Amino acid sequence: MRSRKPPARSGKDFGQNSGKTRRPGFAKSGGKAGKSPGYSERPAHAAAPPGPKSSPERDRPGRSGGQWLYGLHAVEAALANPRRKLGRAALTPRAVETLGRDRLKRVQVEIMEPGAIDRLLPAGAVHQGAALEAWPLKSRDLDDILAEAPNGQRRIILVLDQLSDPHNVGAILRTAAAFGVTAVVVQDRNAPPQSGALAKAASGALDLIPYVEVVNIARTLDELAERGFWRIALAGDGEQSLSEAAPVGDVALVLGSEGAGIRRLVREHCEAAAYIPIAHTVESLNVSNAAAIALYELRRV
Repeated sequence: MRSRKPPARSGKDFGQNSGKTRRPGFAKSGGKAGKSPGYSERPAHAAAPPGPKSSPERDRPGRSGGQWLYGLHAVEAALANPRRKLGRAALTPRAVETLGRDRLKRVQVEIMEPGAIDRLLPAGAVHQGAALEAWPLKSRDLDDILAEAPNGQRRIILVLDQLSDPHNVGAILRTAAAFGVTAVVVQDRNAPPQSGALAKAASGALDLIPYVEVVNIARTLDELAERGFWRIALAGDGEQSLSEAAPVGDVALVLGSEGAGIRRLVREHCEAAAYIPIAHTVESLNVSNAAAIALYELRRV
């Protein structure tokens, strides 16, 4: 069995390329050595067709901070979340039937045709006949979240270090809900806003998984270590495979930005750097796909 002692936290270990041969299946980053995340910045979703640019009036119902969430799953989850501040709902008759009138008691419902809802939303938004005015969820305290976590199961916290694409972050939230992740942590000033695009990609998971915005990622990792979490940075140049690096107990798994990877300071606050072994024939993985594989592996241990 491998020793679980934390490696020495030096620039040589975490911040620099030590000169070792690159792991099979991981592309070299276009940035500085030692920062390859082992996955690409290309979102998992298909590119949207070109269309007219959206205006602030289309993106927001008003000037008070509310935004349109759209898509049946995103709207249904927001309606069911008592922590959500909600405004009005723009729905087709069919969407009203699908959602059920009991769920709609919290909001003022406006019945519209699909084309009228199109005009409320950013160009290309796939709304399925449902749009809901909602305010961003307030960030929650990690101690409260951990206290509510179910006993008898490994707690997993995903830490996203400067991921910027809302579709990737939304897809990660959806996967996190599927694998029972305790919380997703982001840095408040370097994460995508809780927009309709993010909520649609998350397919309701934005209202299911605690989405915690913090000021300092490195400090939060230290706080998690104090609470017994083993911190793992997922990177293409990691020293061990994820299956080797993962302990039996609670884990904080760090994913870096789609291009530059995990920042050096954040990586230095992890006990281990781990990679996902993939074939030579594939250059890299999309970050949301890497998250899904990593969470599956952590749930197997």
